[in-house]
Formats: sequence, C-alpha cells, structure tokens
Amino acid sequence: MLINGTQYRSVWFEHGRLKMIDQNKLPLEFGIKEYANYLEVAAAIREMTVRGAPAIGAAGAFGMALAALSAPDEKFRSYLRSARDELISTRPTAVDLSIGVNYVYESALKFIPDLPHARQVSVLAANEFANKSADDCLDLGVVGAAIIPDGARILTHCNAGALATVDHGTALSVIRQAHKQGKNIFVYVDETRPRFQGARLTAYELEQEGIPHAIITDSAAGFYFWKSEIDVVITGADRVCLNGDIANKIGTYEKAVLAHVHEVPFYIAAPDSTFDFNCAKGEDIPIEIRDEDEIKRINGSYLANPGSPALNPSFDITPAKYITGIITPKGIFDPAEAAQKVQL
Repeated sequence: MLINGTQYRSVWFEHGRLKMIDQNKLPLEFGIKEYANYLEVAAAIREMTVRGAPAIGAAGAFGMALAALSAPDEKFRSYLRSARDELISTRPTAVDLSIGVNYVYESALKFIPDLPHARQVSVLAANEFANKSADDCLDLGVVGAAIIPDGARILTHCNAGALATVDHGTALSVIRQAHKQGKNIFVYVDETRPRFQGARLTAYELEQEGIPHAIITDSAAGFYFWKSEIDVVITGADRVCLNGDIANKIGTYEKAVLAHVHEVPFYIAAPDSTFDFNCAKGEDIPIEIRDEDEIKRINGSYLANPGSPALNPSFDITPAKYITGIITPKGIFDPAEAAQKVQL
C-alpha cells in the first residue's frame, strides 16, 4: 500500500521481530509497532492494533513463528500448543486467523525432533502464508476489476483494504485495480460504527492513492440507494461458508438487503484463506461480542447515556441469496459454488 509516498505492508517479519502498522492511531498518526513474542501479538490482535481477517491471519502466523523461536527445547510441542490456542482465541469470527496459526504450527511440528530446523521452518511458513495472502489479494483485484464499469459509483463497508490484509486489500484491491485501469469511479465509504474503520482507514487508503470518495454515515446508505446513486456494492468477508453465506463487519447484512431491494449487484471479495471448508452455513459461525464501551465512548468521553447498557456484536451474517458473486483469485463465482471452485 502507498502511505506518504512509500510502499508498506500491514504486517511483516524483520530481524526476528514482527512489525505492524498501528491501526488504532490512523489516520491522525502513522506508527509502526514491534513484537518479540506471541503473547504481545495476541494482545495486539485483541486490541485491534492489527485487524481485518487476512491481516490477523498473517499476524497469527508470525506470532506462531515467534513462539517456535522462543520455545524451550524440552517443552517445544506443549509451548507451541499453548501459543496456538492463545492466538486463535483472540478473535473467534475471522477464520483466516486459525488457518494462519495452524499452518505454521503444523509446519513446525513436522520437523520435530530437529528443533533448529523446526524453528527455521516456522519463520519460512509464516512468510509463505503472508506472501500468498498478498498475492491472492492482488490477483482477486485484477479479476474483480472486470465488474466495475467506467463511471461506477461504489459502496463499500468497513475497511477491506491493504490495512485489513497483508497488502492490496480485498474489496479495495478491486477498486484499486479499476482506478489503475483509468476508470472514472467514486466510492461511498460507510463510516462503520462503532470503531469507524471506514471513516478512519478506508478513507485514509483512498486518499493516499487519489481515488475519489466520500465518507457517509452507516444509515445514509439507504438514501443513496433510493436516489439510484449506487451502482455496485463490494465488501470483504471474515469467513465464507460452504453454502456461500458470509460473515463480515456488522452492518454488511443490511447493505446486502438494500442492494437486493434496489437491484444493485452485491459482491464479496475474499482470498482463499477466508473460506472455511468445515463451516456449512452462516448459523455455524461464532459471532464476536465486543465491549459496550466501544459504542458508548470515544477516547474516554461518553457519547451515550452512561447508565444504559449497549449491545455490541462485531459481525453479522449475510445469506448467500443476497450475494451476486464472490470475487476470488481464481474467478468470480456464484456463492453456492465458490467454496468448491476455490479448492480446484
């Protein structure tokens, strides 16, 4: 991704440390944090220093590599098992996290009892997972750009950009590629309450690359559908089920219903690591419930009545019947067929 004229990834491994862009500080402050052990990485995922399904998948993979590098010889297997469980528990909805963590965990275990080799393999496996994620996101962007006509007005929700992935993005990868092809596009950016990932992060990425856009409140999307000023909707996903149902940031479902009512195409963009081949349908996806203070307070100041409780589901489920197609590195597929197609 381009930030202040320099290319970055959201997460990367350098000199035995995991480095990540601090997404909690953006867009007002750009900073990079370093992590030396898996417990620090787990805390960063919980605190959303890094967020977005593919990005936390890569962070979890690198967290496992850090665990393998520091595990005591006599407790190598049990130490890695504890690290795996801790990292996966940080955020339950995005399947990329467990896939990334388990990929490194299983790669390292194959080389026991040669522990020096197992430690080395863990770093190689984490880098391989992160690089494939970045490559997949670039490829799906190229594939998906074909659905964007010149002059398109696009609605997106949350941040499905390079910050949410290792690089390029999912929904924003499609938008980036359409922009690079010279298409005249405009992006409506849902603010995405309660953490404002759209207003803070998607808008930041689009501004950095000169892509025309405007931030709207989450509740304003219906107004622009009603005015026939939205031509296509593209979001990312945190998990794609076998039947084509998806989990994504809370508010995605209502955008899909609005698109359906107004006969506007609604697409999901997802790399291979976001498909859960063990999850049959949306009802089987665990939904993360986060702290009520995310809704009631910003920077310590109350926005809501302090004495009232707040409900804060972080994700919702969009049924396959409302999804026009799922954009993947291998092509654009009907939701019911997507999981099968990406495995070929």
